[in-house]
Amino acid sequence: MSQKPRRALIVIDVQNEYFTGNLQIEYPPPSQSLANIGRVMDAATAAGVPVIVIQQHSPADAPAFAQGTDGWRLHETVDKRHRDAFFQKPLPSAFSETGLADWLVAHDIDTLTVVGYMTHNCNDTTIKHAFDRGMQVEFVHDASGSVSYANHAGYATAEEIHRVFSVVEQSRFAAVLSTTEWLHVLATGESPVRETILESYRAAKQRRSAAA
Repeated sequence: MSQKPRRALIVIDVQNEYFTGNLQIEYPPPSQSLANIGRVMDAATAAGVPVIVIQQHSPADAPAFAQGTDGWRLHETVDKRHRDAFFQKPLPSAFSETGLADWLVAHDIDTLTVVGYMTHNCNDTTIKHAFDRGMQVEFVHDASGSVSYANHAGYATAEEIHRVFSVVEQSRFAAVLSTTEWLHVLATGESPVRETILESYRAAKQRRSAAA
């Protein structure tokens, strides 16, 4: 019988910049992801799962998340809710130049549930940092979100970025769940589906063959 996860919830960068500022979340709809973040936080608190809130903390002259501006402030959805720990970070990973790693060790946490923004940036970096530390990771995909990009490498919609990063996380780095699925796992103690790179690759080959 597997050991019960010693889980913590990490809520990453749910700040006004992503809703009324210079970097507005596009997919999933931000009203949906915000509501789900609230549901996950409330369920975690009710279950005794520690809640860690992370805030992107940039210099006062930065174009986004500038210290002291409205965009830098936590969104009220998160700010009004219970939290057990709070860290400000200067880089994408919530582990970089913060006390997060020491806090997790001190509280004997082995499983990290990730929500917040953005799927492909700070969430992805934090997930992989936790994975490399030997932790089990869960990513609640509809309590997160992305923006679209166009640059020298090409163009990708927010939906494409969010979907592809979710698929990649599930291939090795995290169990990817909807809010409803995560609430079920929390309530029942069931283990979420975890897959590997080879399983994901073989399933894709079978899908291509079936479509041919």
